[in-house]
Amino acid sequence: MSSFEDADTEETVTCLQMTLYHPGLLQTGIFHSIRFCHREKLSSSGVVKFGRNASICHYTFLDKQVSRVQFSLQPFKDFGSSVLSFEIKNMSKKTSLIVDSRELGYLNKMKLPYRCMVRFGDYQFLMEKEDGESLDFFETQFILSPRPLSQENICAATNPVPENGNCSTRSTSPTEMDENEA
Repeated sequence: MSSFEDADTEETVTCLQMTLYHPGLLQTGIFHSIRFCHREKLSSSGVVKFGRNASICHYTFLDKQVSRVQFSLQPFKDFGSSVLSFEIKNMSKKTSLIVDSRELGYLNKMKLPYRCMVRFGDYQFLMEKEDGESLDFFETQFILSPRPLSQENICAATNPVPENGNCSTRSTSPTEMDENEA
């Protein structure tokens, strides 16, 4: 048997890709501590905190409008699943965290969808999860957007917009309509 046949196969790692936008991103240096376009490997046994306090938070924002700990992400495994999921929790007493259209108050948490918009203050995060096999580690990757990220752009990227212009992510059953109906 060759060493190639004996070698362990490398597990793929779940990656949480975050595209960030803030209107003052260029002049203020608020994202100075975040390495963009670089994958960072983290242990899935810990909680990843985002906020202003560099001694507590893994990812920091140089902005007095951000709470010391703004929000946290914690990996977990759903029952019957073989891949990591993430829970997002609002850690700010003064600012709500909006996940898609759901508002999370202080200490409220929810399972992070595969693709969602997370907002607080002027900050916008488009979070997208790419599944991997490893349960011990996951990766984060940050991308900086020069333009605002909006719900309409997310919807347009994932679902075609029907002729009536409604952009809904809810699945609805098809209905028959007469050509003359508005």
